[in-house]
Amino acid sequence: MRDYLLTLCVTAAVTYLLTGPVRKFAIATGAMPEIRARDVHREPTPRLGGIAMFFGLCAGLLVADHLQNLNSVFELSNEPRALLSGAALIWIIGVLDDKFEIDALIKLGGQMIAAGVMVMQGLTILWIPVPGVGTVSLTSWQGTLLTVALVVITINAVNFVDGLDGLAAGMVCIAAAAFFLYSYRIWFGYMIEAAAPATLFTAILMGMCLGFLPHNMHPARIFMGDSGSMLIGLVLAAAAISVTGQVDPDALKIFEGSTRQATHAALPVFIPLLLPLTIIAIPVADLVLAIVRRTWNGQSPFAADRGHLHHRLLEIGHSHSRAVLIMYFWSALIAFGVVAYSVHSASMWIVMLIVALSAVGLVLLLLPRFTPRAPRWAEAFVPPRYRRRKTLPQTVPPLSYSVGEQADEVPEERTPVPAGVNGATAIGPRSRFPDRRKAGTRG
Repeated sequence: MRDYLLTLCVTAAVTYLLTGPVRKFAIATGAMPEIRARDVHREPTPRLGGIAMFFGLCAGLLVADHLQNLNSVFELSNEPRALLSGAALIWIIGVLDDKFEIDALIKLGGQMIAAGVMVMQGLTILWIPVPGVGTVSLTSWQGTLLTVALVVITINAVNFVDGLDGLAAGMVCIAAAAFFLYSYRIWFGYMIEAAAPATLFTAILMGMCLGFLPHNMHPARIFMGDSGSMLIGLVLAAAAISVTGQVDPDALKIFEGSTRQATHAALPVFIPLLLPLTIIAIPVADLVLAIVRRTWNGQSPFAADRGHLHHRLLEIGHSHSRAVLIMYFWSALIAFGVVAYSVHSASMWIVMLIVALSAVGLVLLLLPRFTPRAPRWAEAFVPPRYRRRKTLPQTVPPLSYSVGEQADEVPEERTPVPAGVNGATAIGPRSRFPDRRKAGTRG
């Protein structure tokens, strides 16, 4: 565990330290596209944050290769090299898209090629456990198609959810943390060495997201862009493929005892079928709803709109930060709930806790629709948003003119000064008016 934490910290530190220079590089190269109709931010913000995340990935793999307890992952398996080659390819495609806005079909083809590169180097699904049947071995074509499909779905699901500041990085970090706990338990608890690559991938993925989040939280100073969202989606898919298709369920040796005991004990075998989907359940649901919505309206499935889940949260009345936290809550509830149930499936307390937290999540989700108003006598004891609004009489004072002034003269409009390259916002401070007069004076 100490080596995994060291790898995570090195990855996070490299990503965090490189994001600042990458932001200046993005501004210098003009990687700040115009604000689109579906965008939530109001000022041009540099992209290319995936550059820092990719070098963080490289640093994490390099450090892990020189650690005594993790070096065996590189000696016994070719999966880290397969991940690095596929990540490099998808990262280059993402960088080109952030700068030049390449076509969606070209990106889709690049995603499939990146998945194919990983398959050629051994990172593929060899078998899948099927409840009631057992372990089913896959042919090379079946494994390849299933691997490519999982990679493409995961990449696009993460890319679709990247619409608010800190949303995609935070949700993927939560999913990676849940996946790390599951794969580490399979590796350390059952002593299955084949689960070690997935544990390493998820630790590095957490470091990439944690290192980038301080720069990406609202208000974001830089976006990860497609170079970052597709990259973390591919790493997440690689971890899912490694622990699902590379770990032999028969190696767990848990099919012993009575039928009831074997059923509960076999849950860690079947969880890999559900865990890759549950950890990205919200992004996948958003992806499916977007495809259905756009196809129903006669649009292309790749056409952009403002109908995603995070857009709907803003329309309900949630603030930017609250919408992001709600998405975090549901992601953590689904991912960690499945992992906890796989560990203690016989305990009803876990099911009851998940149901209770789901009810709390629904209340938080619909809270803006049912904002209560406190009575007059209790307004002094509640936050301002629960107080009744006081209507003030609108009185317009008569206009007075000095001698020589004309009534039809319009006050001179003040021209804002363009923002610079430093300050609190993505490309500079908020605009300031050069003409600052004291209160009560006239020009």
